[in-house]
Amino acid sequence: MSTSPEGTVQRRLPGDLAMWFFILAELSVFAILILAFAVTQVLRPEVFAEGRGQLDTSTGLAMTLSLLTAGLLAALAQQKVRQGRSRLAGGLLVLGLLVAGAYVGIKLGEYGHLVSIGLGLEYSTFFTLYWILTGFHFLHVLLGMVILGWMALGCWRGAYPAGRQTGFESGVLYWHMVDLIWVVLFPLVYVIR
Repeated sequence: MSTSPEGTVQRRLPGDLAMWFFILAELSVFAILILAFAVTQVLRPEVFAEGRGQLDTSTGLAMTLSLLTAGLLAALAQQKVRQGRSRLAGGLLVLGLLVAGAYVGIKLGEYGHLVSIGLGLEYSTFFTLYWILTGFHFLHVLLGMVILGWMALGCWRGAYPAGRQTGFESGVLYWHMVDLIWVVLFPLVYVIR
């Protein structure tokens, strides 16, 4: 949002237009994968019920809370950047990274457990789609953490003064995409029977 010389408020889409196109492309890929999961679940309900029974819903919930908390911290950091309080924003992003790190630790623990009991990519249709969906999302989380870390460094270096916050907004948008996808994946993969 900016003010024109006449004093009227002009609204603009936050972030960079290229990031919006990237996010739309990524959401399209995830939509195809999610649709494949949902359709296959309708076609093979017994396989999906068995597979879902091997997952721990509380683990999925803990990962959800971790990602959403990191998203909240990123949003608060964006607010602080807009207020000119970049150093505080950097601290919030570091907290977000730590919380996102909890997601990574929990997810790696879940992956390790599933592999140790033989529930790998080729075990069943459910686990093939589980590994593809959650693995693809996991890579996005890792990239998002790199972006959050880069933005935290930028905050401490004063890289986001008024009028130069588009890159910061784009990074926060990316993290919110990661959150949004998980909010769909958690019930689809862990809860819906």
